[in-house]
Amino acid sequence: MKHLLINIAAVGALLLAQPAFSHDFKVGELHIIHPVARAMLPGAQVGGGYLTIDNEGATDDRLVGGTSQRARSVQVHEMKIADGVMSMNELKQGLAVPAKTKTELKPGSYHLMFMNVEKPFQQGEKIKAVLNFEKAGPVEVEFTVVAANGDDKSGDMHDHSNHKMPMDPKK
Repeated sequence: MKHLLINIAAVGALLLAQPAFSHDFKVGELHIIHPVARAMLPGAQVGGGYLTIDNEGATDDRLVGGTSQRARSVQVHEMKIADGVMSMNELKQGLAVPAKTKTELKPGSYHLMFMNVEKPFQQGEKIKAVLNFEKAGPVEVEFTVVAANGDDKSGDMHDHSNHKMPMDPKK
């Protein structure tokens, strides 16, 4: 009987701890999937953040920015290449997150910019942040820092082999 109670307690603890091992976060009907940031070179003051937002609800929302103790601000940006010229701009009105769709923030497209970072992100560490949505409100997330080239060798427990982040936006 004593061993049965210990086993039940152990299984219960594992089930309760599951969100701590998970790399997904929820706020309302929004599901934030696999937030990662790239390691930064020494002296760099900006870092990129990537994730997928699955809006499972019937209402459109908007990602309007975020905060992190590791950066002065967290902005939503868009990178475009037109006629061979790359441009990157802050989306001051935020990024639309339509209902019943997945919105991907990835290299060469929409992404988050951690601005004025004092201590560059190191591969394997976790960066805590709060993402702000127009309707759903704030959600605490944690970005796993992957290699500067986007390879996920961070020790993350999940298989993210389908989340390659090429340096070349054409890949």
